Amino acid sequence: MVLDPNLFNFNTEEADMNLLLQYLKQQHPEVLEQVAQSATPEVRQIITHNVQGLVGLLPTEDFNVQIITDRENMANLLASAMMTGYFLRRMEQRMELDASLDNTGSL
Repeated sequence: MVLDPNLFNFNTEEADMNLLLQYLKQQHPEVLEQVAQSATPEVRQIITHNVQGLVGLLPTEDFNVQIITDRENMANLLASAMMTGYFLRRMEQRMELDASLDNTGSL
């Protein structure tokens, strides 16, 4: 998973109001890449399925698919994918914690 450096190109007014965007701009690219790479294959699979559901998916062998959208809708799609990723990672951590607690309960 490669992080696009143009992801943070917002107009000045939007950037000034968005604390998360300001924080992300202060991070080194290596840190952002490390965080992006930390997603498990299971999380990536669910996010891929979610985005395909939002965009629509036709088999590429039968259709020449092109998707045209504006910047705002693309930003909403990206935000949805990011929030799904964070949610799924938290649920993974919860699942791991539940499994650990189940194992300690049997001691």
